[in-house]
Amino acid sequence: MGFATNAIHVGQEPDPRTGAVVMPIYQTSTYVQEEFGKYREGFDYARTNHPNRKALEKTLAKLEGGHAAYAFSSGMAAIDAVFRLLRAGRPRGAV
Repeated sequence: MGFATNAIHVGQEPDPRTGAVVMPIYQTSTYVQEEFGKYREGFDYARTNHPNRKALEKTLAKLEGGHAAYAFSSGMAAIDAVFRLLRAGRPRGAV
């Protein structure tokens, strides 16, 4: 598939519950637990996992030719995630 087709179709599988062709917008912030610590499909809180964000990330990964993508709710959240990939300390050769 080409870019335009991927942009429209990837991450837009029909909703298994309703059959909606386009994923519905979930305005939920919290999700029910099946039992303590056991979440449905990993959804516990909208800031950690959300169906709409998962669809967006899947689409972005496909469009960019990657295996995964991450979407953040703010620029500071993205910056924080990138900095957490770095180790503390001085660079080699620094005095």
